Amino acid sequence: MQRGGVKVLIVILIILIIVAGGVLAYKITQKKSDTETISEEPKSEPTVVEEKQVQVYSGNDRPIAVMIDNHSDAWPQAGLNEAYMVYEIIVEGGETRLMALFKGADLEKIGPVRSARHYFIDYAMENDAIYVHFGQSPQAQSDIKKFSINDINGIAEDGTTFWRVKDKSAPHNAVTSTAKLLESAKSKKYRTTSTEESVLHYVTDEVNLEEGQLANTITIPHSDLQTVKYEYDEENKVYVRYARGKEQVDWDTEKSVTTKNIIITFCNNYTLSDTENKGRQGLKNIGTFDGYYITNGKAIKIQCIKNARDEKTVYKDMNGNEIDVNDGNTFVNICPTNADVEIEGIEETAPTNTVTNQT
Repeated sequence: MQRGGVKVLIVILIILIIVAGGVLAYKITQKKSDTETISEEPKSEPTVVEEKQVQVYSGNDRPIAVMIDNHSDAWPQAGLNEAYMVYEIIVEGGETRLMALFKGADLEKIGPVRSARHYFIDYAMENDAIYVHFGQSPQAQSDIKKFSINDINGIAEDGTTFWRVKDKSAPHNAVTSTAKLLESAKSKKYRTTSTEESVLHYVTDEVNLEEGQLANTITIPHSDLQTVKYEYDEENKVYVRYARGKEQVDWDTEKSVTTKNIIITFCNNYTLSDTENKGRQGLKNIGTFDGYYITNGKAIKIQCIKNARDEKTVYKDMNGNEIDVNDGNTFVNICPTNADVEIEGIEETAPTNTVTNQT
């Protein structure tokens, strides 16, 4: 090859090298630009899903358990709608008494407050509650000391924690407030906070008891004197409470007393033998007992298991699983095993069906 041809070839090679370098540089620059563009795009924020919290039993306020008079002369009562749980158990004479449990509530009037009975202490203990009463039976007095119960007794107070109202007659007219009870508890150096879990396994998702029987009307005869009835309010998904044929209402607001959940426990009471002969009762509540859980117009059979007086009652379905309970207030009706409890369901396209307790 002649010298001139060599020079031309060298020039061509140099040009090709320059072009190739330019192309490579462009690609690198373009890739960097694309990367920068991508990196400059705003990052999407991760979706935050707020976890639902149970409302009826929340916070670290220690529960307060108040004995509520349920004699007809005590009606109407104050505070039942604000209680997260209310226990109803028979006392002497066929009457029942209520124990209302409050957690973090601010109520100006609770009552009428009546005297302690020893088996109610079991349910105050399982709720880690300060026990409030106005007087006491000898058995309750003994058990309060035996179990070192943090109690507030109206008879022993200084006259400011409890007061008597004029629109009812004694002994059905003693009332109190949450603020006054907390003042008394602090003066006695009682613990006013609690980290204990609730007795009931509350859940935030609605419990509808799909496999349950219809339960629009529930009738619970605690005794020949006291029969309780609950009527289902389908619109508000709560039960309206009646006693002795009379609708129960709040003392001040006159609103119907309602409950989201009903638990029935069948266990026997008996008459105590003591020197006072007042017919006071005992309760055989340690062991496993039949019952019902009722909510949202349905009922299922359950077992109610209490292994010791100071242990929590566990409520299980017939498969042995602890029941889920709707986030709302609960009435626990403890009645004799031979109580003729009726659970009635009503459908528009079907006749009424009635289930009677056969326990």
